[in-house]
Amino acid sequence: MTIGTGVPVPAAGETAAVGTEVRDAADDPEIWVDRRDPSRGVIFGTDKQAGLYVYGLDGKDRQFLPEGPLNNVDLREGFQVAGREQVLVGASDRKRMGIAFFLLDPDTLNVTPWGMTPVQVSEPYGFCMGRLGGDTIAVMVGKDGDIAQFTVTAQDGKPNLILTRTFAVGSQSEGCVIDDATGTLFIAEEAKGIWRYELAPASGPARTLLAGAPSEILKPDVEGLTLLREGGKTYLLASSQGDSAFAVWRVDGPQAAYAGRFSVVGGAGADPVTGTDGLAALGGPVGAFPEGLIVVQDDADTEGEAPSTARTRQNFKLVDWRAVKAALAIR
Repeated sequence: MTIGTGVPVPAAGETAAVGTEVRDAADDPEIWVDRRDPSRGVIFGTDKQAGLYVYGLDGKDRQFLPEGPLNNVDLREGFQVAGREQVLVGASDRKRMGIAFFLLDPDTLNVTPWGMTPVQVSEPYGFCMGRLGGDTIAVMVGKDGDIAQFTVTAQDGKPNLILTRTFAVGSQSEGCVIDDATGTLFIAEEAKGIWRYELAPASGPARTLLAGAPSEILKPDVEGLTLLREGGKTYLLASSQGDSAFAVWRVDGPQAAYAGRFSVVGGAGADPVTGTDGLAALGGPVGAFPEGLIVVQDDADTEGEAPSTARTRQNFKLVDWRAVKAALAIR
């Protein structure tokens, strides 16, 4: 896998490598920051052979939860458990065929397992969370493109799922993200492109195509999706795994406006990103990143490794949103 074909943007740092070696392991990240003190926060990263990593905003290991093969991870803060607000973290659990839930204590940044809930899909693969009205929403993307949407509640101190909708995308799908502000669900169909759905269950399977694949913008597989909010602007970022690039659209208007493509090259002691899979983004102050942070999966942490060689390490690269804006002339 060669370095990507998008406009070059240097890495600003990286996480420690996941512990699983010589196997496809690192997959999907997520970011949480304490808006009361943006220097406090964590980066989650799944090891789909072993469990969930918790990194500091500097990329250093903080905690590892050996909960088995977890694929995609997402979160929503302000979730009430036993009368106290916590950050609800969920991940698709391919072995136990469900969603593994965790709680992040916003005061201590400690993460604890909360419980696993089974779901009926072909194979738990993609996963995202959101808010609709006052409800917390979880969407599970089955590997075959079958979708199950739930409302998440706390019942007797444990996670409880209420199924609200099922539909089919059409073929293998994984990446998904929810825009709480507009009630929109975006899903990446790996060989076909990015679909836009309404989050409201009554909308059923109705959808519009945001960007098709293969194209000059998206080279299959179309993988991770994430949103970055900056003031009144919202950007959708997608992993174009086929050419190790990332596509960006502004999506807060009635039509998506394409903003360009970038690839992550070496910088700050980190090697370039190749064969990228999951990604996450968060706008505003995030640790050392005053306007926002992007975290992307790198399938070969050691520079010069390739699919034809023994790839012994995978990790996540940190990217400064300011560098992306400058490279793509986003204003």
